[in-house]
Amino acid sequence: MNTKSPAVEATYDQSVSAIHNRLFFRLFQVGNTLDRQTRKELGITTVQWSVLGALSRPQADTGMSFSELTEYLVVSRQNLDGVLKRLERDAHVERIADPVDRRARKVLLTPQGRAFWDSLQPKLYEFYRQAMARFRFDDKASLLHFLNTLNTGMNSIALTKADANKP
Repeated sequence: MNTKSPAVEATYDQSVSAIHNRLFFRLFQVGNTLDRQTRKELGITTVQWSVLGALSRPQADTGMSFSELTEYLVVSRQNLDGVLKRLERDAHVERIADPVDRRARKVLLTPQGRAFWDSLQPKLYEFYRQAMARFRFDDKASLLHFLNTLNTGMNSIALTKADANKP
């Protein structure tokens, strides 16, 4: 017996749903593989890698606020706080008073953190090279475009409670 309403039936295409499910599952697998390989080959987590990379940019020479980092990296405050504590323990980053607003704190890459980041660059280059070896340049550019388009689409999702209950 069909339990879907006519409106849901009209918008639900099993083949489209199957490809969507497969795509999002592959993204999940790619993220997990990236995390596993980053830990194994580089000795850091993907979030640590991202934080160090964000703070190594010229725009972050004077540091970034905690909020700026969470927005830039698209991570939760709790996740970022735990990562920052580990990076502080390893003397790669420090939290300093904001020179403009002394109550606020900025996260800054330390000289030791900069040296560590710089030492990772040859490994990162090789990591990227091996991961992307089967892609032509145009494939890489297309993949980047499609991932940006997907990210934009995901940022615009606004399910209602009724939508969330749909199959």
